[in-house]
Amino acid sequence: MTRFRNILITGAAGGIGNVLRDALRPHCELMRCSDLVDVIPEAPHEQSFAFDLRDAAATAKAMQGVDIVYHFGGIPIEGAWQDIRDVNIDGTFNIYEAARIAGVSRVVFASSNHAMGFYRRSTTVGQDETPRPDSRYGVSKVFGEAVGRLYADKHGIETISLRIGQFRPRPTNRRMLSLWLSPADMARLAVSCLWQGPLHFEIVYGVSANKRGWYDNIGAQTIGYEPQDCAEDYAQDLGDEAMKEESVEASFQGGPFCAAEFDGSIDRIT
Repeated sequence: MTRFRNILITGAAGGIGNVLRDALRPHCELMRCSDLVDVIPEAPHEQSFAFDLRDAAATAKAMQGVDIVYHFGGIPIEGAWQDIRDVNIDGTFNIYEAARIAGVSRVVFASSNHAMGFYRRSTTVGQDETPRPDSRYGVSKVFGEAVGRLYADKHGIETISLRIGQFRPRPTNRRMLSLWLSPADMARLAVSCLWQGPLHFEIVYGVSANKRGWYDNIGAQTIGYEPQDCAEDYAQDLGDEAMKEESVEASFQGGPFCAAEFDGSIDRIT
């Protein structure tokens, strides 16, 4: 048993949320599973707690008695600014403020590769590069990382920001050969976030051991994350159509998120 006996998972009804539940269930005394809808408990120590991230009072109630939060709730795709702001920005602030009040020790924040999406694919990106979000969604993840840094520095809440690549059972296109995250590696990553410590603020790329990867993932070493799967094992299964990308998509790590609504100049983005 780790020092984090009581876990809160937001977004527990989602695809990654279900992986988190299975992976973390053996390592805790209480698992509070939250989403907008009730989650069916699958073990005696699982507890369903439905709430809206926009509701600060409900967030504070969900946080009571918790040692560590896996904040994976929110809007997982591009959307209208008001929706992104209300759920991903205000909601993430509510999580951290509730964690501070409740005395939570650690927050694991589901950031995204889209916080860095406008880097060229020829660039290796690590922890220290300036964020280059590719979307309103990406902006919300940059904000979440900044709030995590603030609450680590000012209030001592240990934070691990996971810049998740593309979580799928298997890679299905060219871009995923560089940032695929398998379900099994997601489980390994989640468990790794429990054991290492104490720590202050870490950025870890949530990707599998992909040979075409774009990231200097030194944070993975810090928390002891050792991915086992590799997208290259599936590369030969991808057809010609899956390997096609238009020019904006093919230029940047964010792929289709960069291409959506794009009316800038590719050449000026270095």
